[in-house]
Amino acid sequence: MTIAGVIALLAAGLIATPLHAYAATAKVELGNAATYSVLGATAVTNTTTVAAPTTTLGGDLGLSPNDASSITGFPPGIVGGATHAGDAVSLLAQNDLTAAYGDAASRAPTGGLIGPALVGKTLTAGVYKATTSLDIGGPLTLNGQGDPDAVFIFQIGSTLVTDSASSVIVSNGAQACNVFWQVASSATLGTGSTFKGTIMALASVTVTTGVTVQGQAMARTGAVTLDHNTFSAPGCAATSAAASASASAYRSTAASVSAAARSSSAAAASRAAASRSASLAAVPRPAATPTPSLSGPPGTSLPPTGPSSPPGPLLILGFALIAIGGPLLLLGRLRPHAR
Repeated sequence: MTIAGVIALLAAGLIATPLHAYAATAKVELGNAATYSVLGATAVTNTTTVAAPTTTLGGDLGLSPNDASSITGFPPGIVGGATHAGDAVSLLAQNDLTAAYGDAASRAPTGGLIGPALVGKTLTAGVYKATTSLDIGGPLTLNGQGDPDAVFIFQIGSTLVTDSASSVIVSNGAQACNVFWQVASSATLGTGSTFKGTIMALASVTVTTGVTVQGQAMARTGAVTLDHNTFSAPGCAATSAAASASASAYRSTAASVSAAARSSSAAAASRAAASRSASLAAVPRPAATPTPSLSGPPGTSLPPTGPSSPPGPLLILGFALIAIGGPLLLLGRLRPHAR
């Protein structure tokens, strides 16, 4: 394949492939579960220590299908919102959690495979998949690239574990309310760590001593265990007009860059095709061999093109008859005079 052909193929590929950096990821809708800091299925347990800060929840506390008898440590734990256990409200929240979990698990990965460990990484918006467990061993930065609506979804095939004193950081416009952790087993947040986002665990969630969570800890079938933790109120912060304008400008710029890239790719493909045509036209062709004319100039005869043919048998016989017949005829005329 010529160089021009390769360029054309590459350009066509760029045109057909969307740019990941500008592909929007839809938010996972939590429904009735959106207001809960903690939502469990079998139990919610808060460890209490005399003369030590207790757990504070900025949002609601819920439990379903078990009832309030399976909630311990509140009080002294503080609930900033309402508490629902074993009632219709908590059941609706668990049902919506199940739907949100399924939604997050069904998304097609756009950010590629990650894990089993993330240390010192920076990720942009998208859907990321860990086929087995995922361990966050150091700072993990989620960069919103100036967009407060940037969504991050993490699909984890087994357990989620954060190391002690580790941190998940949202930066450049990203918000914890748009970060979702779908965990196919259980989640454990290490001592003194800082975590951002909504944990949706199939089994249980364990939040160890001194962890700060900006988000939610929710378990579909198991318990949520707490130990002197602080949960900020769930949900997104009100976006200022300036931030909205900035996000709008970012998306507009992203769309313009994407369109320009596609236009440039199309132009490159066109130039490559034109270059290939010009190259083919420039290849010298052999001169045509003139075809001999079957007739010469007026007044000329064509020379014989093959060997002369010998006289035919009939022609020889004709000459023989003339040679023999002539004398016989002459002899016939002389005989009457002789008599």
